Amino acid sequence: MKVIEAINLNKTFVNGKEESHVLKDINLTIQKGEFVSIMGPSGSGKSTLLYLLGGLDKPTGGSVMLEDTNLGTIKHKEMSKLRRSKIGFVFQFYNLVPNLTVEDNILLPVILDGENPKKYEKKLADILDTIGLSDKRKLTPRELSGGQQQRVAIARALVFDPDIIFLDEPIGNLDSKTGKEIMQLFQKINIKYNKTLIQVTHSSKSAKYGTSIIRLVDGQIVEHVDVCDEDVVTVTA
Repeated sequence: MKVIEAINLNKTFVNGKEESHVLKDINLTIQKGEFVSIMGPSGSGKSTLLYLLGGLDKPTGGSVMLEDTNLGTIKHKEMSKLRRSKIGFVFQFYNLVPNLTVEDNILLPVILDGENPKKYEKKLADILDTIGLSDKRKLTPRELSGGQQQRVAIARALVFDPDIIFLDEPIGNLDSKTGKEIMQLFQKINIKYNKTLIQVTHSSKSAKYGTSIIRLVDGQIVEHVDVCDEDVVTVTA
């Protein structure tokens, strides 16, 4: 089942009299349950592509279709609703509220949406178990390691049960051991919950946790390949 499609996607930034054509005629289809890694050198347009696919920015040409919805033309209120219901984000920086507990940080989107957090108690317990922090639910971010804080950010992205989770350099601030553990967690989420994951990464090791790799050069897709079976790092759900 197709969940995202980019059609002749273009993005241009204008700075004074200078114009930078960052993405050029991108055509891309992502199926439900894929774990796609977007790679490329600095300046290749990979983060720009991620933000367009996730509706954080609008294209200057072409379109991004989330199922039957054109993300470039919908109104702000409808886009906000989509972000709460169908799309989750995990960034390089954890963006946790320092004085809130682990469980309150995870439930923050629920609270901001005006819903009753008690309705999410079972889901919260399941997510805490998945990320391995059931025993730390009452701690605050300052009492956690960087890897644990990123796990909380991942849990927050899962709380509304989105179809797609976008990852922007999610282990960029972590040491190699912790980064490996976080990538294994993403793969577990991909398998256990059948979530579609789309990540931007510089790391070929991180990319191999997914199902396919997109390589960008100068704003164009030069390769879209499946991860070879022998290169896949597997975990059990």
